[in-house]
Amino acid sequence: MTNELKHQIIEALEGYIANNNLNQDDIASLAGVNARYIIEMRKGNLSLKVKDREVPINEKYFRRIATLIGFATEKEYWKTQPTSQLTEILATLQDAKKTGEVAVIIGDTGCGKTFSLDLFKSRFRTEVFSIKIGSSDNLADIVEKMITELRLPVERRTKSAKLRQIAKHMKSLSENGLDPVFAFDESEYMKQPALCSFKELFDHLNEHCSLVMIGTSQLIENIERMRKKNKAGIPQLYRRIKFRIRKLQPIDRRFTDFLKDVDKETAKWLRDNCDNYGELYDVMVPVLREADRTGRKLNLEFLKIVLGIQ
Repeated sequence: MTNELKHQIIEALEGYIANNNLNQDDIASLAGVNARYIIEMRKGNLSLKVKDREVPINEKYFRRIATLIGFATEKEYWKTQPTSQLTEILATLQDAKKTGEVAVIIGDTGCGKTFSLDLFKSRFRTEVFSIKIGSSDNLADIVEKMITELRLPVERRTKSAKLRQIAKHMKSLSENGLDPVFAFDESEYMKQPALCSFKELFDHLNEHCSLVMIGTSQLIENIERMRKKNKAGIPQLYRRIKFRIRKLQPIDRRFTDFLKDVDKETAKWLRDNCDNYGELYDVMVPVLREADRTGRKLNLEFLKIVLGIQ
C-alpha cells in the first residue's frame, strides 16, 4: 500500500467521522484499531514513536479503516447497481429507522438482501446493528450474538435478563437522539423460541427501536405453519408483523443492469447458468480479475477457461 493511498484513506476517514457524528474512539471500536494509531493517522503521521524510534503503522490497520468506511483500496470488479431489490430494501430500512416500527423483508436467495443491509449499515454505524441467524442457532446463541454486536458487557444472566439488557440499551440510544435499528438477517432459520423473543423485544422496544427480520419466503411459511398449529407466542407475533411484510420483486434474470458491457454470447451463457445476482457475482468477479491480470478479452471462451469448464 502506497503512502499516497494511506493519506487518501485518512482523508476519507475524516469525512466519514463528520458525516456519521462519530469520534476516534468510535472508529477504534468499530474498526478494531488501537486509538493511539488513529490519533497519529489523523495528524497525518504514518508511523509512531516507540522507545525513541519511528515504527511504521502496519498497513493492515489502514485496510481495516478502509473496510469500515467503504473506501476501495483495490480495483473494484463489481459495481453496485440500483436493482429494484436494493432500492426497496434501502427504502424499507430507512422508513423503519425513521418510525421505529417493525419490518419484515422477504426476497429470493441471492437477490442482494445481505449486501443491501451491509450498505445501509455502513451509512449509520452508530444506529444500525445486525446479526446473521445460523441454521443451528438456538435462542441463547442469538442473544449472545446480539450482546456481542452491541458491545454490551458479558454477564452471567438468564436469557430474559439479557433481552431486557438489550432493550434497555436500545432505549438509551433512542433517548439520546438516535434512531436505532436491529436487523436479523437470514431470519428463515429462526426457531419458535427465537420468534417469540422477537415478539418480546418488539413489545419492549416499540417506537424506541426498529426491529427488522430479513429472509426468504421460508420465514413466512414457517410462521404460517406454526400459527396454524397454534404454537405458543406465534399468533401474537403474526399479529404484530402481518401488515409489515414487504415482499421484494423477483430477480431480473436477464441481469440487465450487470451485463451492459458483455457480448451477447457470454451474456446468454450467464443468463442460462446463473440463477441470481449472487451466482452472477461468483462468476464475473474472478473472470474479470483474471482478464485484467492477463490482458485477455472477456468472452465466453475465456470465461470457460477461467472457470475450468469444458
